Amino acid sequence: MQNQSPVAVLGGGSFGTVLANLMAEKGLDVRLWMRNEQAVDEVNAQHRNSRYLPGVDLAPGLSATTDLQQALSGTEAIFIAIPSSAFRTVVRQAVPFLRPEQLLVSTTKGIESVTFCLMSQIIEQEFPGARVGVLSGPNLAKEIARKQLTATVIASTDAALRERVQALLHTSFFRVYASTDTYGVELGGTLKNIYAIAAGLSAALGMGENTKSMLMTRSLAEMSRFAVSLGANPFTFLGLAGVGDLIVTCMSPLSRNYRVGYALGEGKSLEQAVQSLGEVAEGVNTLRIVKEKAEEMEIYMPLVSGLYEVVFNAAPVKEVARGMMLNVQSTDVEFVLPRQEQA
Repeated sequence: MQNQSPVAVLGGGSFGTVLANLMAEKGLDVRLWMRNEQAVDEVNAQHRNSRYLPGVDLAPGLSATTDLQQALSGTEAIFIAIPSSAFRTVVRQAVPFLRPEQLLVSTTKGIESVTFCLMSQIIEQEFPGARVGVLSGPNLAKEIARKQLTATVIASTDAALRERVQALLHTSFFRVYASTDTYGVELGGTLKNIYAIAAGLSAALGMGENTKSMLMTRSLAEMSRFAVSLGANPFTFLGLAGVGDLIVTCMSPLSRNYRVGYALGEGKSLEQAVQSLGEVAEGVNTLRIVKEKAEEMEIYMPLVSGLYEVVFNAAPVKEVARGMMLNVQSTDVEFVLPRQEQA
C-alpha cells in the first residue's frame, strides 16, 4: 500500500466529519461522502459542516462528494460512519465499487433491528472476504474537533489493518490502541448507548453521586454479562471501548443518548426527546433490540428491563427504580465466582 493512496469516509454526521477532517489535516487525500448536496457544497466552498459541527473550520484539503463511486475509487481505507438503520443500504450501494484489498472500518455504534447484526457482520455479509475493522471508544466528536486529548480502539483480526488504521489516525491529540476482540469492542460501543439514556434520566431527576456511581458500575456488569454470553472477551470491557466509553457517554451532556434520557427525565415524551435532539440517538433502538435478545437468551438485565418500561411504556421512574432495588442481590463482580455460586 502506498502512503499517498486516498482515504474515504462515508457519512457526513459529526463523527464522520471529524474523522475525515483529522486525516485531511495530516495532509492525507480524504474524500467525504455525504447524501446532501448542500452539505457537500458547504464543505467544499466554505470548509464547514454547520449542521453537525457548528463553528468548526475544516481542512481546506478535505473534499466532499455525493458520488459514491468517486468517493471510493482508488482508496486504500474506507471508514463507514452511517447510522445503523441505513448502514446495510449504503454498504450494498458501495459493493460494486469495492476491491478485496481495501480496508473497511465501521465507526457505527448500533445493531440492525431485524437481524441483530452488528455493523462488521453486515459488511461481511454484503462483501464476503472483506478486510474488516471496528473503531470504537470514548470519542465525543465535538471534543475531537477541538483537539482535546482522545483515545480510541481499532479492533480487527487483521494485524495489517490494525497497524494501518493506527498510522492513518494517529496525531498528537488522538491515540489509537489495538484489539483483536472485534465483537467485544463493537458490542461495548453499542450497549453503552442504552445506559447513557439511564444516566441522563437520573441526572434530570437530581439523583446524587452515589446513584451515578451505582448506575455506571451495574451498567458495566450488565453489558459485559450480555456481551460475554454472545462470545465477547470480558477483559475488553475494562478498556476504552467498554468502561471508557461508558463513562464518557454517561457523564457528558454532549452525548446524544444522555440528552434523550435527560429530556425524558424532564417529562418529555420519547418523540419530543428525539425531536429536540435533531440527530440519531442509537440507544433508543438498541434498547428495544437488546431487551428482546436478552429475553430470548434468558440473560438477566434488570437495568435494560426497567429502562424499557420507562422509555416505551411511560412507566413512572421512581416505581421502576424501587422495583429494581428490591431485586434479589447478585455478586458484585461477575466472572469471578463460578456461575452456580452467583446469587
